[in-house]
Amino acid sequence: MTLPAQTDTAPAVPALRAALWMLGAIGCFLTMAVAGRVLAAELDTFEIMTWRSLTGVVIICLVITARSAWGQVSTHRFGLHVLRNVAHFTGQNLWFYAITVIPLAQVFALEFTSPLWVLMLSPLLLGERMTRRRMLSGLVGFAGILLITRPGAQALSPGLIAAALCAIGFAGTIMSTKRLTRDVSTMNILFWLTVMQAVFGLVCGGIDGDFAHPSAALWPAAVLVGVAGLAAHFCVTTALSIAPASIVAPMDFLRLPAAAVLGLLVYGEALDPLVLIGAAVIFGANYANIRGERRA
Repeated sequence: MTLPAQTDTAPAVPALRAALWMLGAIGCFLTMAVAGRVLAAELDTFEIMTWRSLTGVVIICLVITARSAWGQVSTHRFGLHVLRNVAHFTGQNLWFYAITVIPLAQVFALEFTSPLWVLMLSPLLLGERMTRRRMLSGLVGFAGILLITRPGAQALSPGLIAAALCAIGFAGTIMSTKRLTRDVSTMNILFWLTVMQAVFGLVCGGIDGDFAHPSAALWPAAVLVGVAGLAAHFCVTTALSIAPASIVAPMDFLRLPAAAVLGLLVYGEALDPLVLIGAAVIFGANYANIRGERRA
């Protein structure tokens, strides 16, 4: 009687642990959005990114030192590091702008299109084969985008455009990360991520000769953005190391209703049923493709 019980419950343990990590990730992403909105009162997106990245540089350097892992930091694949971080810096700046001008639910819904852009662009950039399933998933996901943006029925505001474009930037990050992880350590990737983002932020934020820093009241928010950003990526990575993507992906989708509720309670943002339906369509396309890839 003992053996069947172990067989039934064992698979649930990794899923439960992954769920707890994903709850942490969701909390971190929402925290970063709220802190970003607070900082937007005084800083532009370049400046927000700079302070976020400088916080990350301090944390990563402390972690590398504690682990005696400085030997892992190198300039191997440096050009690919640059391309990855240009894509991420662009996407993250667009994301920070979008969360200040449109409802949080719309931003998070359009952000979920990143995996679909990976599907469409990976044959061109990674040489992967475009299958019928991938093509169908991309078309269904595009239908979800149309439900959220509703071109013609509502004006395509700069915020909506920024949220849609940030997903393409994040897709570029995903694809370049996939190439880097073939022969580059995670610690090395994170080191160059924080350092390059800080440099990009300083250059872009100071190009007009007026680089602002947070007031004393907003310093906690500036630190919180950096800590929450790194913690979110750590939580997601840990969850994926515990359970398959087909289990983790549905958990990540909880970010959308959580963002919708947060926007309603904190900012008085109305719940738009079409945004939720469109996001569900995008999620369904992503999830169907993940399940199909796993079976293949």
